[in-house]
Amino acid sequence: MKPLKKIPKFKNEQDEARFWERNDSTDYIDYSQAGKLNAPNLKPSTKSISIRLPESLLQRLKVIANQKDIPYQSLIKLYLAEKVREDRRR
Repeated sequence: MKPLKKIPKFKNEQDEARFWERNDSTDYIDYSQAGKLNAPNLKPSTKSISIRLPESLLQRLKVIANQKDIPYQSLIKLYLAEKVREDRRR
């Protein structure tokens, strides 16, 4: 393995971003020594979608969500995630 180069000091974040855009990080960092990242508070990115539901289904979901004291959109996400987990087990 070739010797690693020293990472320079940067004046600001913009200079650092420019540096990494133009340089290969493997010349500066030995990734074989990297540990596993634990980021328990990192939330996965989400994407908004539009979905058409029968009004009666939406109303039932809202009633259930109200009984559970959670937003109805959160309830829908929970139900979807649960069903996906079930299907993946099969």
